[in-house]
Amino acid sequence: MKPTTQSDEKSVSTIALLGVPVQDGTHEKGCLMGPAALRTAGIVETLERLGFACVDHGDLHPPSVVPDIAIDGKANNAGRIASWTRALADKAYDLAKTGFPLFMGGDHSLSMGSVSGIAQYAFEQQRPLYVLWLDAHTDFNTPLSSETGNMHGMPVAAFCGLEELAPLYTAPLANPVKTSQVHMMGIRSVDSKERELLKQNNVRVSDMRILDEVGIVRPLMELIDEVLARNAMLHVSLDVDFLDPEIAPAVGTTVPGGATFREAHLIMELLHESACVTSLDLVELNPFLDHRGKTAELLTDLTASLFGRKIFDRPTRRPRPQT
Repeated sequence: MKPTTQSDEKSVSTIALLGVPVQDGTHEKGCLMGPAALRTAGIVETLERLGFACVDHGDLHPPSVVPDIAIDGKANNAGRIASWTRALADKAYDLAKTGFPLFMGGDHSLSMGSVSGIAQYAFEQQRPLYVLWLDAHTDFNTPLSSETGNMHGMPVAAFCGLEELAPLYTAPLANPVKTSQVHMMGIRSVDSKERELLKQNNVRVSDMRILDEVGIVRPLMELIDEVLARNAMLHVSLDVDFLDPEIAPAVGTTVPGGATFREAHLIMELLHESACVTSLDLVELNPFLDHRGKTAELLTDLTASLFGRKIFDRPTRRPRPQT
């Protein structure tokens, strides 16, 4: 993730941004405004100031709802989610060929498509794909385990190839992500049946208790070391509710006790230094629940840290008017 230099124009790193205004995976309306909020917060201009070439591909508009999709159990809006997933998987695969794909959501069901598309690209590059899941929730439910049927709680199970979710894709995933290559951090809300699925499938989970005890650096560096040792690709999926709701209120699934401002920036700074991140999701931003755009601005700042902005380069924000 190196910016353009005047002496080497061929080394331009292109960031391919795509809005994914899906909210069919959640019960809370408002996520479809997430991409617009990130653009308003200046995410494109911020990355360009860091020296990157940015191509905004606009918002994805999937075709009509997939008819006659049969899924056992609770799977709300399964036909709509299947339509989004199939369209985004194809688009993610194409964008991976052009540069660094950055997916702006939209609820977390978008990762069913973004990660599966990137996984196909990684397979063709003969490189493993790892996923760093920054979230309050593990999102490893299936329609048979989910208590609500909301499909933003199922994306990891989907892109890891669990058969209950196979109908979401045009065909069963040829190259699902291995569950042992999914690393979750910040977890603090897990359903009981989901917990058993995680254990059965050997997903690596660093919940907030672990982060409280050992900090964020040790588990993150263990992941980075493994990714680098295998010359793997790393997809980062950042859910707003990974962050503490005091600093990031714009999400419909707030859980107290999340990552602090400095913890989140440290993660992004260490990821930048590793130079192993190859794609990014920004999800669950609901501007309807935000306070004067503070969460959209924070996500923009965290993205800037991932792409190399240092603490001393950060602009000072004007104080917000008191209400």
